[in-house]
Amino acid sequence: MLPQRIICLTEETTEWLYLLGQSHRIVGISGYTVRPKIARAEKPKVSAFTSAKIDKILALAPDCVFGFSDLQADIAAQLIRHGVQVTVFNQRSVDEIFSMLYQVAAMVGEAEQGMFRIKDMQSHLQTLQQAAIGFARRPRVYFEEWDEPAISAIRWVSELIDIAGGDDCFPELATQSLGKNRIIADPLEVVRRQPDIIIGSWCGKKFRPALVAARSGWSEVPAVVNHQLFEIKSADILQPGPAALTDGVNQLHRIISEWVAAHA
Repeated sequence: MLPQRIICLTEETTEWLYLLGQSHRIVGISGYTVRPKIARAEKPKVSAFTSAKIDKILALAPDCVFGFSDLQADIAAQLIRHGVQVTVFNQRSVDEIFSMLYQVAAMVGEAEQGMFRIKDMQSHLQTLQQAAIGFARRPRVYFEEWDEPAISAIRWVSELIDIAGGDDCFPELATQSLGKNRIIADPLEVVRRQPDIIIGSWCGKKFRPALVAARSGWSEVPAVVNHQLFEIKSADILQPGPAALTDGVNQLHRIISEWVAAHA
């Protein structure tokens, strides 16, 4: 009754199934998967993000495929036409990530363990949020998901910045699910919002603080003046799953806490 041959088209469901002790069910993963490392060594890579090797997936005879967002709608449609069962999640907020985690756990018969792990992560977020209440100042944080063009934080990242003790410089853009709708058309708008901290996570491309600091008009941005430019790897923060709710938010909290301590 439970799925025995699962394809994970994105990293977060792969990581979650490994955490649940259900890696034996996975028969194929995304080529972008880096968490956990062992998955890359022992599972066939069958997809990128917006493309997939349909023939290879079909040859693996999956009885369940997990995907993410409208960006994988074409992949899902092709597989559905071949009679494959596909579940595509579209989690964009912290609460929606938790909902996805519970649904996946239930689908593999691990609802109880899944809820235990979810409650543990929720408790951790509450602890960080409580610690941030005591901050004398909250820094303004500019999170850059891509550099050319500049794209600001997606919703779950914006929410995690708030939980960690900072204020997202572009909260009005965070509600936009598509990256094209979070483009900052005028780079000087970042300057006008005067971020105290700049965090880059360029979707698998190495963040270059020196290039950011050298942007025209950015020399007087507080984050640039005070050398508060940091990188969080995209695998730790831009995957809407366990990584963002643990390692990702922990890095945000550390960066923000150190800024607060320096400005006490």
